[in-house]
Amino acid sequence: MADRRTFNVVILGLGFLFIFTAFTTCGNVEQTVVKSLQNNTFTGSGYHSLGIIYGVFSFANLLAPTVVAVIGPKCTMFLSGLLYSGYIAVFIIPSTWSFYLTSMLIGIGAAMLWTAQGHFLVENSEASTINRNTGVFWALLQCSMLFGNLYIYFDWNGKTEISDSSRKTIFVSLLVTSVLGTLSFLVLRKSHHAEELLSEEEGQSLLSPRTMYKQRANSAVEDAKLEFRTMLQLLKTKTILLLSPCMAYSGLELSFYSGVYGTCIGATAQFGESAKGLIGISGIVVGIGEIVGGGLFGLLCKNNRFRRTSVVFLGMVVHFVAFYLIFLNIPDDAPVVFYTSSQSKPYLAPSVSIALLCSFLLGLGDSCFNTQLYSILGCVYAEQSAPAFAIFKFIQSVFAAVAFFYSGYILLKWQLLLMVILGFTGTLCFFVVERVQNLSVDLPEY
Repeated sequence: MADRRTFNVVILGLGFLFIFTAFTTCGNVEQTVVKSLQNNTFTGSGYHSLGIIYGVFSFANLLAPTVVAVIGPKCTMFLSGLLYSGYIAVFIIPSTWSFYLTSMLIGIGAAMLWTAQGHFLVENSEASTINRNTGVFWALLQCSMLFGNLYIYFDWNGKTEISDSSRKTIFVSLLVTSVLGTLSFLVLRKSHHAEELLSEEEGQSLLSPRTMYKQRANSAVEDAKLEFRTMLQLLKTKTILLLSPCMAYSGLELSFYSGVYGTCIGATAQFGESAKGLIGISGIVVGIGEIVGGGLFGLLCKNNRFRRTSVVFLGMVVHFVAFYLIFLNIPDDAPVVFYTSSQSKPYLAPSVSIALLCSFLLGLGDSCFNTQLYSILGCVYAEQSAPAFAIFKFIQSVFAAVAFFYSGYILLKWQLLLMVILGFTGTLCFFVVERVQNLSVDLPEY
């Protein structure tokens, strides 16, 4: 029994490792690839594509639980994997209409994939194994930021332009990787708990399979309505309203480190022939920052003396240092230039070491905010965790989508300033929520 569940968790992690090796690498280099296309008929924007993905994802989350309940997590993850693979395939022979269509489809697929993943992970865990299984899955997932970006570095290093043949080779490799991850979901086995539920359902009903699926769908729709009403109620609470700026900031910085900053490095003329290869190295270093932060703060927060506010404050300081160094090190027009490299000069002579240090700080700071947002939501809304996390992902995704849409039009300094303002506001609001929670815990003692 335990062996089957452990097998499922490992295969689940490997499937996500393969799929997100392809997708995170694609997102990191997308705008750079689009800029280098030797195709006068293609008018798409990588920023707009990522904005569509996160925008659709935020709203598709509201319907995803119903789909998972009706067709099951295994089938849902397989179908979602196909949508991810279709998006990767578009870059082999790009066209504007298919580029934006698959952007919408992958937004729907992402919502279904992550909802099914959470359902399947819980289904294959017990109270004594949920932390271990989550850790195994998280570790495998974070490795997805390493391998694809390493390939980009070795393939693009020394190149000033990305040729059609190089692009096709890269995306065929990423497509194969994504398909392997999708096929791995077919190897997943039903957990004992799922088999018991299925046999009980079949034993209690002599109805046709079609009627059973209809009943299951009606039940799922009712559950979705109930969860949606709960979300609306939670949105009116003071805690969610106060945490909203912090959630919104996590969306802005998500878009910056996952799509914008790599493009800025690749467009920095002063980096010369190494600029394009540095995009891959930057993605790897961001991943290292995420892994170090997730592991470090997971251990520190087991110590009651190390409060959530300390981690969030550290995240704010780390990010603000990174933003200041980026402001000094990267040309102001780097996010907005399209056919050429940056034309303006930064305040300092661009340094590869400083650029990669900023990549690490962006990943480290992101892990600070995300781990503590999950922690405080799980603490405050222990009995309503699913709607609370759904609100978090909704707000985060909406602001990530907005950020991707404006990233191609606003100079770097204004993007950084906006993140500083929202990051500072979000941190203050987080402190207020934590203070209120501490007071509510201390009150019974008097």
